Amino acid sequence: MGEARLPPPLSRLPMKFPDRLPIPPEVLKIAQKLEEAGFETWCVGGAIRDNLLGLENHDFDLTTAAPPDAVRGLFPHTVPVGIEHGTVAVLDRHHRPHEVTTFRRDIKTDGRHAVVEFGVSLMDDLARRDFTINAMAYHPLKHEWRDPFKGAEDLEKKLIRSVGDANWRFQEDYLRILRALRFSARFDFRIHPRTLEAAKANVAGLAQLSAERVRDEWFKGIEAARRVSKLVELWLEVGAARIWLPEIGKGERGKGKGRAPGARRADRRRTHRPERATAVPQAGAGGRDTSRATARSPGRARCPDSRP
Repeated sequence: MGEARLPPPLSRLPMKFPDRLPIPPEVLKIAQKLEEAGFETWCVGGAIRDNLLGLENHDFDLTTAAPPDAVRGLFPHTVPVGIEHGTVAVLDRHHRPHEVTTFRRDIKTDGRHAVVEFGVSLMDDLARRDFTINAMAYHPLKHEWRDPFKGAEDLEKKLIRSVGDANWRFQEDYLRILRALRFSARFDFRIHPRTLEAAKANVAGLAQLSAERVRDEWFKGIEAARRVSKLVELWLEVGAARIWLPEIGKGERGKGKGRAPGARRADRRRTHRPERATAVPQAGAGGRDTSRATARSPGRARCPDSRP
């Protein structure tokens, strides 16, 4: 499966991390209960990355050694939102969901969906993640950090870099190609040359994805991008537009310099309300799914990222 090689366990961290992160009390309670039951538990996900960047994000996910059945047994109110992949939503006293996912690693994938194995370590779990900036963990009770793939260093360098072999990471889930473009446009980061090369080499795999997943990723990108024009340029450069947004590549005698409807307007007037975008991804030549997605606004595309 092209597992990323782990560095020595005592490798020094590349930068000074904050002593503490502002973990919400309800998340702390969940982590404490899991730890008291004997299950190692860490905070992971986009909230770690965003807080290190100075961006407000209190939506902390937890990863734990507890199997899904153990998580459901410890808490009275849970929802099996993705139990086949080890994810259980624990509802707090306000009925807000907090995702708790068992340590896992991929043992089989078809480029869209993965079969995972539980009973592994935190380091195994971090090694299966897409990019180094998303592969950091923080212990909410001990206030310790784990950054085996130098994600914090890449944050400082403003760099999107795959964990381990970029070709394997993209072949495990081709949607990760579009995620790389979204993160680059959102944070104004450059994409590591080997990661960008692998994205271009594997772009044909995007045709295997469902229209719904691509549509949701497109709208997330429009909503988050500092400049929507950069997102469009990246889609064109990598070749994603050729497959899913062929209409934006037809400008200037077909040289790929057209613009997605709504992109120019979004660049000129970025407000707190996401722009309506009328360019909806649909499979182009060679694509598997030719049905046109029907969502009209990124505000309606709120599905969580798959396989974080």
